[in-house]
Amino acid sequence: MGSRVKWAALAAGVVVICAAAFGIKSLVASTPDTGAVAAIDTFAEAWSRQDAATAARYTTAPQQASDALAQTFQAMNAKAVDVTVEKPVEYSDGTASFYLKTTWHFDKDRSFTSTSSGTARHLSAGWRVTWEPSVVYPGMPAGGNLREIRTEATPAPIVRSRSGKTFMYLQPVNEIVLDPAQTRDLPASARSLADSISPIAPLVTAAVINQKLAASQGKPITAVTLRNSDMEVLTTDPGRVPGVTVRKTGMLVMADRRLSSPLEPGLTNYWQAIRDATAGWQVQLVGPGLAPQRLEGEQGPAGPNVQTTIDQGVQLTLGDAAVEVGQPATIVALDANTGGILGMAQNSYAVDRGIGIDAAYPVGTTLDPVFAAVDRIAHDGQQNADAALDRLGLGVQFSIPGASAPSVGQPGAATIDFRPQNATMSMSNMAALGVALARSASGTRSSVAPFVIQGVPTKISGGELGDLDPALTTPVWQAMTTTAKTGDASDLTKAAGLRALVGTNGPEGPGWFVGVQGGKVIVIYTEGPKSGTAALQVAQKYFTIR
Repeated sequence: MGSRVKWAALAAGVVVICAAAFGIKSLVASTPDTGAVAAIDTFAEAWSRQDAATAARYTTAPQQASDALAQTFQAMNAKAVDVTVEKPVEYSDGTASFYLKTTWHFDKDRSFTSTSSGTARHLSAGWRVTWEPSVVYPGMPAGGNLREIRTEATPAPIVRSRSGKTFMYLQPVNEIVLDPAQTRDLPASARSLADSISPIAPLVTAAVINQKLAASQGKPITAVTLRNSDMEVLTTDPGRVPGVTVRKTGMLVMADRRLSSPLEPGLTNYWQAIRDATAGWQVQLVGPGLAPQRLEGEQGPAGPNVQTTIDQGVQLTLGDAAVEVGQPATIVALDANTGGILGMAQNSYAVDRGIGIDAAYPVGTTLDPVFAAVDRIAHDGQQNADAALDRLGLGVQFSIPGASAPSVGQPGAATIDFRPQNATMSMSNMAALGVALARSASGTRSSVAPFVIQGVPTKISGGELGDLDPALTTPVWQAMTTTAKTGDASDLTKAAGLRALVGTNGPEGPGWFVGVQGGKVIVIYTEGPKSGTAALQVAQKYFTIR
């Protein structure tokens, strides 16, 4: 859709009527363009290219015009602009008049068209468009501009737990932003900001702020995001610190402030996709001291709420269990029958490591009983073994809407070559395995993918789930029973009926725990020295407080 300028044309053979009494002559006669035509044409062409500086040079007030046009071009953010000059008329007193029909083109085939009028004058430097803000849009005040904005459907969707309670919702927040370019003494600003927010965010120290600044390479950083209620706790205004601004916005946050979960990014991404799909648009006329005036736009209905499988009580318990150890620990719980994720939590060490549900990690000895069972049934070679592993959820890759967070490249895929020391699995693989074994033991001999949003299926790649052979699952289930009764998990208390797989990838880990108990599947992943013991500590904490 190229930008262009059009002159309204008259049919051939138009008779030009001289009106000397009025001092008027038409600019659209068959004679060559005059200086007024050229100036207006150049002004319109530059506008169509969104070249504020060039357009402004052909006005009577270049600096004012440049500022005003640049402001509108930036605020409209149009893909293209079509400008049509209509009814240009030159007068014998050295003035001219014209109309501009301007069409702004945006994404998704949206457009806004307006018609404005203007005049031109012949000055010593030549013909120039008389600068008035109304040339851009009728009635535009000095200092005003047009803008195109996104509008949001209301009310915003709510992320609900399995019981229907609000789990996450949109709330006003305050982003505390420090811009290195806006302070003369950056270290002093970092210290002052840390002191200001310490009553509510004591962990965001000057050292933490300086680390963020170093990583940003001179760009503004968000030191912390605070709810309105948090701001009321502060004794000093962080916005008074040199270089700091408080930017008000909205954010999807936990309804229960005690909760935090690595599921938050995935749920937020899904929620944001709904917001994006239901967003509208609006072109407004704005000016100093004036309420924005709507000129054009469209807004559809609000999107649906997000119904999840999360159990808020389970989520709280998982959070308490994850902080039991002083090394990276992540724990996820699933419904043993449906595969619905009931909650997921991790401690700060795991957060710092960026451990997620998608990434694949070494399993070490954890799956030895599984590999042994697969070996026994794989009479026809590697292909049957691969199919058996796929059906257990181990040889496939999951992308779980609401749980899988976008990352650079693809998430780590499971790899298996029947040498346990080389096998890697994601937490979602291990979760699918636990659910498959639990379903098989209960008589439902088919596997299902983990999921967290009701009615939204998980994408499976690299293989297929399906029917489970008792010859495969029964020996594994028996091994899990032995592990819980007399093996590595036998010291766990308050875990009646537990079946478990426990293992490590050597002294430095990682360590795994995959347990089935009380209608739930529990998967724990830990890293660091004695990570197998750490996984059992987290499990014991879970069973003690659940």
